[in-house]
Amino acid sequence: MNMNMKRLKALRTTLSEKNIPSILISRAENRYYLSGFSGSSGYLLITADRQLLGTDFRYVEQVKQQSPDFSLFETKGEVAKWLPDFIGGLGLKEIYFEAGELTFEMYSKFNEILSPVGISFKPSTGIVEDLRCIKEPAEIALIERAVAVSDAAIEYIRGNARPGATELQVAWEIEKHMREHGSEAVPFEVIVAAGKNAALPHHRPSDYIVQEGEPIVIDIGAKCEGYASDLTRTICLGKEDNRFRNIYDIVLKAQLSAEQQIVAGMTGSAADAIARDIISAAGYGSYYGHGLGHGVGLVIHEKPHVGVTSKDILADGMIFTVEPGIYLPDWGGVRIEDTVVMEHGKIRVLSASKK
Repeated sequence: MNMNMKRLKALRTTLSEKNIPSILISRAENRYYLSGFSGSSGYLLITADRQLLGTDFRYVEQVKQQSPDFSLFETKGEVAKWLPDFIGGLGLKEIYFEAGELTFEMYSKFNEILSPVGISFKPSTGIVEDLRCIKEPAEIALIERAVAVSDAAIEYIRGNARPGATELQVAWEIEKHMREHGSEAVPFEVIVAAGKNAALPHHRPSDYIVQEGEPIVIDIGAKCEGYASDLTRTICLGKEDNRFRNIYDIVLKAQLSAEQQIVAGMTGSAADAIARDIISAAGYGSYYGHGLGHGVGLVIHEKPHVGVTSKDILADGMIFTVEPGIYLPDWGGVRIEDTVVMEHGKIRVLSASKK
């Protein structure tokens, strides 16, 4: 049984448990995960014994190559023209859809077509995302490749960045290095935040000129065959002052403690508390405003959530980030982030660039 059929089998088990007779998949990452189809447009319709892939003329030959286990249906024109034939003969009374993906406009169009023929169109959430949460060995290997690309880029810029460059110039050098060394289009815009900009967790690179002796937060990700990595390092060009070393050491202690103490069976909130308690004890709790981490895979932010309110249970096969930070508006900030995998009940750190 190939990978896609194994995933379909797992999905059908979940659908059966939830009494869902069929599901329409429209999210691109979920289409790819279940079918191997990497095109930008299309729908999967999964029932207990059928799997159909509907897409337009642009992708017909691509589907034949990437998704031979799926029945191909070519969509033509507006949804009202092709949907009746797409579902015709399946005898469906209910079709569930991905509530977090389908727009209200598309939901309305589907419902207007399905309701008159006695088919209920119902929302579902997180069904495929829950399956994707546990990574297979092949997925872990692809993420490890992406991690290696981002590690190399950080080490390259650490050795080549000089005061006087702008944040945008540094960001471009990093992205260029990743693309030249195996990354597909990067999964998110490279973050380079220097000086006081480092107090903004998701600062967008600007024309600000990097200065000697200030914190520089660099947050990057690479992508290999659809799978992403996520990595943050905080560096300083020139001599670090006592404030930088103090803040950096607190964040590093919080991060290393979390990576050593997080175990399978722990909730995301309990994992978050390990690092948060250290930062709070040092007097900087109010300057750490985001969660400890998030899942990484086909999407840069996916399950599990590792944060204050998270009830997600961490388990073997999950890949997520560990990224505490301290952000001081009058000075800057420090964030240190690794991509990690849970194996044999403990964390294995994938990120290898020095910190």
